[in-house]
Amino acid sequence: MNMTAGHLAQTDLSLEASTGFARARLGLIIPSSNRLSEPHFRRFLPPDVAVHTTRLQMTGVHNKPLPALLEDVSRAAAALGDARCDVIVFHCTANSMEHGPEGEQKILAAVREASGALALSTAQAVVEALRASAIRSMVIVSPYSQSHNDHEKAYLEALGFSVVHDVALGVPSVDYPHVPPAKWLDVTRDNLRDEADGIFLSCTNTTQIDVIAALEAQTGKPVVNSNQATIWASLKRLAPKLGAPATHVALGALMRR
Repeated sequence: MNMTAGHLAQTDLSLEASTGFARARLGLIIPSSNRLSEPHFRRFLPPDVAVHTTRLQMTGVHNKPLPALLEDVSRAAAALGDARCDVIVFHCTANSMEHGPEGEQKILAAVREASGALALSTAQAVVEALRASAIRSMVIVSPYSQSHNDHEKAYLEALGFSVVHDVALGVPSVDYPHVPPAKWLDVTRDNLRDEADGIFLSCTNTTQIDVIAALEAQTGKPVVNSNQATIWASLKRLAPKLGAPATHVALGALMRR
């Protein structure tokens, strides 16, 4: 079922649409331009997890100050709360890190207060995944402009991590999904640093998720990606309803942690 109200749109992506059964519900608040998070979550989550999404115009030309963003987030979270989501994710790496750890906490509070659900952000999921993978120092690779990378470095360094090198491809946002997996593989290998504990592939709207296993096999270092980390962190929170889900080899070592 699709619904549109202003700049919000919700879509049910799970097998629930045909079976009517869901043991748990996950809500995603994603940028309006995002085209890959939904298929990635559909592909890697258990079939009895219903995924509902609400889109916000919040990136690129739609970027806005935190107070205005919080108003939109509250409306989006309230809409997902109506769907009785167990966990609601503010799912945008750059936006969840841009305002620093304190700004991220305000976003999480807005989600909780508006929905009554457990709140999670992509930034929070990434941090949990980095810590679970024993990554304290890292190489960051993203499709962003350098300014976005700088926000992410500042966020991570404020939490005690070290970014030893970063690569911002400077791809126009409309083209993020068109960067092929082979490009992410080559760029990451070419920019790896021996002193890095691991690799952070940043962005929810890319094909990076398809190279996680290959990168870990070729480099011997753990890899964290925005969508992979959020899937992992969401499943941890849904475990009381789901039990221990099957691991996906394609998502790398993180899924076994």
